[in-house]
Amino acid sequence: MQNVYTVAQVNSYIKNMFTQDYMLQSISVKGEISNCKYHTSGHLYFTLKDRSGTIACVMFAGSRSGLAFRLTEGMQVVVNGRVDVYERDGKYQLYAREITKQGVGDLYVRFEELKRQLEEEGMFAPEYKRKIPQYIRTLGVVTAETGAAVRDIINIARRRNPYVQIILYPAIVQGEAAAPSIINGIRGLEEAGVDVMIVGRGGGSIEDLWAFNEESVARAVFDCSVPVISAVGHETDFTITDYVADLRAPTPSAAAELAVCDIRELTERIRAARGMFVRNMERKLREAALKLDNRKTRLNYVSPLSQIREKRNFAMRLEELLQAAMDRNITEKKQMLFIYIERMRGLSPLEKLRQGYSYVSTAEGRTLLSVDQVSAGDRLKIYVADGCVEAETVRKKKAEID
Repeated sequence: MQNVYTVAQVNSYIKNMFTQDYMLQSISVKGEISNCKYHTSGHLYFTLKDRSGTIACVMFAGSRSGLAFRLTEGMQVVVNGRVDVYERDGKYQLYAREITKQGVGDLYVRFEELKRQLEEEGMFAPEYKRKIPQYIRTLGVVTAETGAAVRDIINIARRRNPYVQIILYPAIVQGEAAAPSIINGIRGLEEAGVDVMIVGRGGGSIEDLWAFNEESVARAVFDCSVPVISAVGHETDFTITDYVADLRAPTPSAAAELAVCDIRELTERIRAARGMFVRNMERKLREAALKLDNRKTRLNYVSPLSQIREKRNFAMRLEELLQAAMDRNITEKKQMLFIYIERMRGLSPLEKLRQGYSYVSTAEGRTLLSVDQVSAGDRLKIYVADGCVEAETVRKKKAEID
């Protein structure tokens, strides 16, 4: 009966064969760098190719200390290392220990020549870059109908703004038919009147992305009247389309974020602006109400009716002051009059008469001041408090006064 082996046994047997081959343990292979990826772990993965074939290569982080330059797409190199089998996947690859430069690949030369030509024509100039609209209603996407790129664009666009209409043109993005398909997609979405357009695909080798390095695609992007965002490959991948487009996104996901505004952020900004507007309006209304009150007060103060009322009040105050001054003056005069009356009363002859004194005059009415003024038989008038007594002089006697 024929022996039956497990997959692991077969992979282990093949690995032993590679290990026992002395030539494969130290071999130098020249070729062109393609599909190069720098992993976060420090390992370097790439493909080495020539016109007839390709071989997968890996350089572990521990061997990268001797690599004095950065690998780029299209670079011609010589890789020294060993060919071995990765048992888990049953695949053989070249484990690089040393890499030296040899030149530049054909595709890379074509890329640099076209880049230089279009740059001289001014197609990369910033003055030709159109501004991406901040708020859009329709988003055009030129990419493959299936794949991570279109899923990422649709998911992110719908998450940021579900009201944006997405129009997809399912283009061929790799191979000989890719360039015409991409051009038709750009022109078709332009005729559809989309607000902004994303043109791109997921990552890959320089061969996979070459359609976006074609001159015809670059000119279609440049001539498009709709703003174009290029989203070709990963962040480290650059194509001619990236330089010609109005804006380059490092990935398709980033392109969706650049093209579609976040409606939640916009709503929050509107809510904040509305709150600020209401607060400003309330403050303005309070200030206006205060100014109105001040002007009402000033108007009331300078109005004829207010002036008449103020003058009337002033006249009433003057009248009160005048009345008070008059009352005070009359009171003072009364007091002075009472004093004068008392003084006059003290000097009045009538008061003396009431006190028991009398006033004597001759019959002719002359005041009798001396006994020498009368003779015996002269008639006299004696005035007392309640009347006059007429008398006749019988005799007179002069008193001796010390």
